[in-house]
This record gives sequence, C-alpha cells and structure tokens, in this order.
Amino acid sequence: MQLQDIGLILAFFVLVLAPAPFLGRFYYRVMEGQRTFLTPVFAPVERFCYRLSGVDAEREQDWKSYCAALLAFNLAGLMLLFAILMLQGVLPLNPQKLPGLEWSLAFNTAVSFVTNTNWQAYSGEATLSYFSQMVGLGVQNFVSAAVGLCVLVAFARGISRRSTDRLGNFWVDLTRGTLYGLLPLCLLLALFLVWQGVPQTLTDYAHAVTLQGADQSIPLGPAASQIAIKQLGTNGGGFFGVNSAHPFENPTAWSNLLEVASIILIPAALVFTFGHYVKDLRQSRALLACMLVLFVIGLGVTLYAEYQPNPALAALPIEQAGSLEGKESRFGIAASALWAATTTAASNGSVNAMHDSFSAIGGMIPMFNMMLGEIIFGGVGAGLYGMLLFVLIAVFLAGLMIGRTPEYLGKKLEAREVRLLVATLLVMPVGVLVFCGLAISLDGPAASITNPGAHGFSQALYAYTSGSANNGSAFAGLQANTPFHNVLIGLAMLLGRFGYILPVLAIAGSLAMKKRAPLGANSFPTHGPLFVTLLTLTILLVGGLTFLPALALGPIAEHLALIQGF
Repeated sequence: MQLQDIGLILAFFVLVLAPAPFLGRFYYRVMEGQRTFLTPVFAPVERFCYRLSGVDAEREQDWKSYCAALLAFNLAGLMLLFAILMLQGVLPLNPQKLPGLEWSLAFNTAVSFVTNTNWQAYSGEATLSYFSQMVGLGVQNFVSAAVGLCVLVAFARGISRRSTDRLGNFWVDLTRGTLYGLLPLCLLLALFLVWQGVPQTLTDYAHAVTLQGADQSIPLGPAASQIAIKQLGTNGGGFFGVNSAHPFENPTAWSNLLEVASIILIPAALVFTFGHYVKDLRQSRALLACMLVLFVIGLGVTLYAEYQPNPALAALPIEQAGSLEGKESRFGIAASALWAATTTAASNGSVNAMHDSFSAIGGMIPMFNMMLGEIIFGGVGAGLYGMLLFVLIAVFLAGLMIGRTPEYLGKKLEAREVRLLVATLLVMPVGVLVFCGLAISLDGPAASITNPGAHGFSQALYAYTSGSANNGSAFAGLQANTPFHNVLIGLAMLLGRFGYILPVLAIAGSLAMKKRAPLGANSFPTHGPLFVTLLTLTILLVGGLTFLPALALGPIAEHLALIQGF
C-alpha cells in the first residue's frame, strides 16, 4: 500500500466517525419532535403533510397498528412502482422511448427498491426512463430508508419505555425521517456531486461521432440526485449499469471518498441515537466498537487478498503488484477494497469495482459480511436493529452461562422474546441456503451461471445472499434476468426485509409492556470490553458458522484450487 492509500482509509474513518455523535443526537431530537436548527424550515412542511394525509401527530400506536401501517405503506409503494415500470412506455419523461419492463423484471425491481435492496437485473441507462428513475426508484430510495429508521426508533422506544403499549406513530416517524433525516444531507451531497461533474439534466442523451466514424450515444439524466440518496440511504442502485464505477456516477477521487463515506455515515450516527433513547451512551460505544472490529477485520483481509499476486500467473515472466482486474485504474486496489468492504458491511450494494473479479478470498469477505445479516453497520435503521437482535441473543447466552434470567437494560427476556429471536435466526439460512440450493438444483435456473466449478457456485451463492441481506450488489457473472431468478430473488428480498421487521416490532411491543428493573451489582454489564467480545463471538459463531459449508464449496474451494494449480 502507498501513502495515499493509507490517507484515503484514514480520511474515510474521520468522515464517518467524527460527525456520528452529533448527527446521532440530531436524529434523536428529530424523531422525538424536539426543536432543531431545521425546525423553522421543515416544521411548516411537516404540519402540511399531516393535514394533507389526515394524520393525528399526537396519536401513538401499539406495535400491531404500527406494523399494519408499515405493511400497508410498503404494499402500496410496491404496487405503484410495479405499475410505473410496466407502463413506462406511455409515461412522460422518456426521451429514449424505452418500453415497459417485462413483468418478472418489473416485479423484481419493485420489490428490490421497496425493500431497500436495489438489486438490479438490468442496466439503468438502457432500460429505465427518467420518470421511472426519479418518480419510481428515487421516491422509494427515500421512503425505504425512512422505513428502516422508523423500525429502529420503534425498537429503541420499546427498550427504553416501560409499562406501555405505545411505540410512536409510523406516519409521523416516516415524515420526520424523510424530511429532516434524509433530504438535507442528500441535497448537500447532490450539489457536491454536480460540482464534481455528475450530470443532473432532463435532456436527451448526447450523440457523438467517434474517431472511427461510428455513432455513439452518451447517456445522461438526473443522476446526481439519485446517487446522493442511493449512498446516504444505503440503497445502492446505480443510475448507470456499472454503478459507481461509471465516470458519470463517480468522476473524481473526491466524489469517490465522499460517496463511500456516505454509505455508513447515517448507520454509524444511529448507534448514538440509540444511546440517547436508552439514556446510556456507553451502550452506543460498545455497539460501535463491535461494528468497527468486524469491519476492520473484513477490510484488512480484503486488502491483503487483493494485494497478493495471482497464483495462476506465478509461472509467467510478469511483474505483479496485486490484482487490478475488474477495478478502475483511477481508483486502484485500496479504494476498491475499501468500497467493497463498506458497501457489503452496510447493505448498500453500490460498487466501484466488479466483485466477480476479486480474488477468491477478496470476494468471499463481501459475501461473508452479507451472510452475517445487516449488522456490521447495515442499512439505515435496519443495521442497528439487526445488531440489537444479536445483542439480545448474546444476553440470553450470557444468562444461560451464569444461571440468571437474561435481561437487557433492565428488561427481562422471556420465552416470547426468545422464540421471536430464534425466528430471526432462520431468515438468512432460508433465503440463502434454501433458495440458492433450489436455484442451482434445477437445470433451467442453473444455466444462468456463466462460470464452471467453485466460482460459478459463488456467483449464485452471492446473488441469493445479496437478495436475502437486502444488499443488492452482485458477482455480475450470473445471468439473473430470467423469470425464475427474478421471482425467487424477489421473494428472498421480501423475506430478508420483513422477516426481520415483523419480529423486531413484536419484540419492541413486548419489551415496552415490561417494567424496568433497576440495574444492580449482579446485573450483566452490556457496555464493557467483555460484552463487546461476547457479542462479536456470538455474531461470528451463531451468524457466521451457519454458512461455512457453503463458503467451503465456493470461494474457499476456488482459493485452494488456485494455490494448488488446479
């Protein structure tokens, strides 16, 4: 690694961690309706939204009503986006006269953006109109991120409140999360990206004649606004087919730094938001420490793997200083590895390099990040409530080891909560192992795999891992745009989203009803190095070992074959 590579990584951590405590407190004040510096600007808009939709901002909901409102909103968004994609050919802002999408691709894309996954089995500039990109995908980029924030806030209230069945109002939380939490940051980032050279226009594609005399169509569009929310909202869906490897999405070293830091800016801040809810910032520091340990380990292994020479070329008279296959030379190995580790730790899914071209171990780490679930930093809101599920599991295991009733922050975990926790542990294995096993066992779907052997298996495994983890990145070699994969990956995305949301809200409702016992000398501490170690080991053992056999058949087998010269 060169000095500028080390500087890039340090700058990344500074941009993420320095504002996190302040932004976290801001989100707490916003979601609890307290006054902030943005209140004079957005409070009138917020009140107008409530009057327009008939929402009583003072009326809170129990977990069932909160969940029903959330499901109804997502179902309506899914149906509307599906209709927009199917009818794209007759809708406005379509200068390229692009037709509507085939039904299975429209279903897959609608589910993808509603679930904050942004899996794309298409190339945006060749498939979607400006209307579909802005009104369809852009809106869902905002509200799907806000929904994750709503669930986290409801969960935090369930842990912090006592003897009540109220968790807040979904419609109020959704409005505040979008208006205050996402719009201002996205506006700032979009303006920065326009300054750096990202297009933001509604004009037709530019046409040019190459030096060889061939006609060339240069895609344009309202890209900067969508790229801002795709990064900050942990969405990841690219305006252009190759995502942030495209020079119109990510033109400079400065845009690359700001975009990759934006991926985990809000998830890191929400860790401190949770600390304000439970009135104990030591909990925030413990959770952030665990996330950083897992993230740094993954980043370190990816960097090491990508800087190693390719064993298949060792016998050739060529000089190797790491692998640049599939990477933008303007970014290099370090920036590509940093982005890969970040985007899969945060369920973002955007890429500035092709993960399919990474080394076997370098490609395994992004896959393993996703297999852990949305927990290292995860999506907006979704990452932290995924981590808190593992916190409750770790507390339960600690209670078994010391012979005490498990409790977290004074709330006892009983049979109902444990059953719900176990249900969440089944989400990723079903979505990844069962669905992927089904896909590769059938001749038709298996024909979508374009590489033989272990790497071909990794392509399919990565795809269903990405869908189930609501990430959206891909190994690129899988020809996923078939009715079978579109539908099955769509179902994996729904399972990965709502298979967590429903138990989380149920646990929140159950915990809110409990009284809060005072913490005593015999209470198990959940904020020190011992707990961080226990939590980290729980994640690696319970979450990670589930997928070790599958990884052994894919990237591990590929790596062993390479070093043995097979």
